[in-house]
Amino acid sequence: MPQKDTPPDRVLRQRLTLSRIERLTLPPGKQEITLWDTEIPRLGVRLQRGNRRAFIYSQRINGRQARITIAPVDSITLEEARREARKIAATIAEGKDPRVERHKEREKAAAARREIERARITFGDLWAAYTAANEKSWSKWHKRDHAAAMAKPGQPRKRSKEKTVAGVLWPLREVKLPELTPARLGKHMAREAARRPTTTAKAFRLLRACLHWGSLQSSFEGLYDTEKLIAAAGKHVQKSSNARKSALQREQLAAWFEAVQALGEPAHRAYLQALLLTGARPGELRELRWQDVDFQWNALAIRDKVEGERVIPLTPYVRQLLQALPRRNRYVFTTGRSTGPIAPPAKQHSRALKAAGIPHVTLHDLRRSFGSLAEWVEVPAGIVAEIMGHKPKATAERHYRVRPVELLRLWHTRIEAWMLEQAGIEQPAKSAQRLEVVK
Repeated sequence: MPQKDTPPDRVLRQRLTLSRIERLTLPPGKQEITLWDTEIPRLGVRLQRGNRRAFIYSQRINGRQARITIAPVDSITLEEARREARKIAATIAEGKDPRVERHKEREKAAAARREIERARITFGDLWAAYTAANEKSWSKWHKRDHAAAMAKPGQPRKRSKEKTVAGVLWPLREVKLPELTPARLGKHMAREAARRPTTTAKAFRLLRACLHWGSLQSSFEGLYDTEKLIAAAGKHVQKSSNARKSALQREQLAAWFEAVQALGEPAHRAYLQALLLTGARPGELRELRWQDVDFQWNALAIRDKVEGERVIPLTPYVRQLLQALPRRNRYVFTTGRSTGPIAPPAKQHSRALKAAGIPHVTLHDLRRSFGSLAEWVEVPAGIVAEIMGHKPKATAERHYRVRPVELLRLWHTRIEAWMLEQAGIEQPAKSAQRLEVVK
């Protein structure tokens, strides 16, 4: 005979009322007790130790008795519990498991809440997540570029009384990602590009990488159209900066050295000359520390933004420049009582150029000058690239060239000697053999 679909507890069965529910107590020795409703027989109130009372529903589902907790007694009314019991009975009548259906409803509600929360995510949130996830693999200079792009305005500067200006991407920080439309982003980038085209072009490249990264993360997926945003932003930004061609010419070397050597601050004189004679990046050389200078083996350890560190020769004239500098702190190029390296001496360099009658050349152009002037000595391109810290491109350079510092020194010394000869400066070591160089 088929089993009857009735609650297992046949003893306590009364029409549920609030007073009966409140008077319900546990018999001695029992852990729980259930009072079943006569109006809806499968609806009951379960009382457990600790005075925990809850509405439950009991019925067979797929041949097995199931008790479904509806809700605690103090969270819904009795009528709401009866309506929920009828709903459960109807669900079972349709051949569905109300527990499964309830789980689906909870998941659906949770998904809806997540979408609401996701819709509140701002571009600033995306940027913060992007930088936090990737900054460990970035160089110091790349981190600075990201910080500058999202710089907060009105902050004090270290070396100036003027306040900081907003980074290119700062105005976008509070914009919700679903509201960051191509039209909105394009308008913003067009406005920034009109004021500062080069800085905006750099910020665009960082923005593009950030958007691509976010599109691959589940927490940001679907909140914006990556390709449309990039296309809209890029339309108003310089596609690529025109390659600068400014560099010192052979015939300008004498006037340049004379004007630079006339500067009042020894650190500025030494720094500018070393910048030209090493081909280093301005920031790399400014942050050169005494521990990076090996006077015994004539080598410089440069903190490279590409490779992390590279070792280049300490040529005779540069060695002489560094040895003449006072050791005020751990940095080689310092002024006064400063505890850090010198500020970029761009203004001092401009004054020297004006005095020498040479067209404007930036500090970075001195690095370009090194690479260009080295061709007069017919130095192999791979040697110059390795001294300057350029990433090798050819397969042979990447995998089949291992050059010791001594080999770099052979050519680097020739480059320095040729530049000094063009400038009319005496070589540091008089006993050194005169090198045959292209005049």
